[in-house]
Amino acid sequence: MELDSLVLARIQFAANITFHILFPTISIALAWVLLYFKRRFDASGDEAWMQAYGFWVKVFALTFAMGVVSGVTMSFQFGTNWPGYMETVGNIAGPLLAYEIMTAFFLEATFLGVMLFGRQRVSNRVHTLATVLVALGTSASAFWILVLNSWMQTPAGFEMVDGQAIITDWWAAIFNPSMPYRLTHMLIASGLTTAFLIAGISAYRWLRGERSAGLEKALRTGVVLAACLIPLQIFVGDLHGLNTLKHQPEKIAAIEGIWHTERAAPLLLFALPNEATRSNDYALGVPGLASLILTHEWDGELRGLSEFGDEHPPVAKVFWSFRIMVGVGLLMLASAWAAAWQLRRGGELRPWLARVLVGMTFSGWVATVAGWYVTEIGRQPWLVHGVLKTADAASSVSAGMVLTSLLMYLAVYVVLLIAYVSVVFHLARKTAKGGGEVAATTLQEAV
Repeated sequence: MELDSLVLARIQFAANITFHILFPTISIALAWVLLYFKRRFDASGDEAWMQAYGFWVKVFALTFAMGVVSGVTMSFQFGTNWPGYMETVGNIAGPLLAYEIMTAFFLEATFLGVMLFGRQRVSNRVHTLATVLVALGTSASAFWILVLNSWMQTPAGFEMVDGQAIITDWWAAIFNPSMPYRLTHMLIASGLTTAFLIAGISAYRWLRGERSAGLEKALRTGVVLAACLIPLQIFVGDLHGLNTLKHQPEKIAAIEGIWHTERAAPLLLFALPNEATRSNDYALGVPGLASLILTHEWDGELRGLSEFGDEHPPVAKVFWSFRIMVGVGLLMLASAWAAAWQLRRGGELRPWLARVLVGMTFSGWVATVAGWYVTEIGRQPWLVHGVLKTADAASSVSAGMVLTSLLMYLAVYVVLLIAYVSVVFHLARKTAKGGGEVAATTLQEAV
């Protein structure tokens, strides 16, 4: 593959979105978990809940800051690498992005300070209200971003006038055919990412000898939340797949590695998609299971990639991204249920299971990024499905310029990612060493 400016611009966008999505995926659900901790404290007066709150609000603040920094770079690309995007669909994308900033970012940024430093300065009721508003802000942000992304997948409520998308029905555009499924799937993914982060870091603190009441409550919250959400995610994922089959059948064909329309299509557990021969090498599958899952009939017909000519996504990337997402999901199911069962029966984790949870700390990131690749790569060659092709939106910036900025982004992202993970574990070690008491230092001092 020749690394021309278009390919490099796509790689750069992939790098930026991969790094950025890591942090909202945590902050969206973590804000609601913090609200849960706060409300349990309000109802019971048990200071252990505020111990849990005090530790995880620091992680939330760090995550929020990283999300803001990485989000800024995303906006640069629209002007530098993809000017055709705003020229064609800016009348729709622009307002949606503005709504995200006005209704979400201001709430999060304004009241996060109250959450971090306001408990001794404002009333308990105001402190709880600040937590509520931040939680609402994170969800509102997710709503508007998912509205835009869903519209790009299944555009509705517009018409093309002189090469520009003009809105005709905001309600239809916002609640486009894939939006409810995509939004629900992403919110649950955020819940799972946060649940395993909390469970993993709490297990790490437990292995280092901490036995505080706040740690126990956080650990149980993370494990129970994960155990409840993973089967729900599997159910929602099935509904999302059926919706995708209806509106983007070429994406489903790539996911399942179906090259030619067939009935009783097998569910491929392993294969090496071969675009040159338009077939799968070393295929291992369960006969008829793909048709059963997607059509609910053993002999259901699934359209093959051959029906879409050259307008279908790269198969191998979508095929394997989907299987990584599902594979990590199954590991989540096994580890969360095992931990929930252990806590219910024995009241305490066994060391080997605690180590498993530590290993699964950032598993939500892996599953989310893999799922995001299925979504975004699976839309190719379209930037806005059926409206604007990716190649038509690209700029004329030279390949050298794009490559230079790409390498700079990657270098910064590697450093920031290592720093983020290191700080989270540093906070965990510091809290464990103190016996569970949340240090009075600020986040800046902790870093």
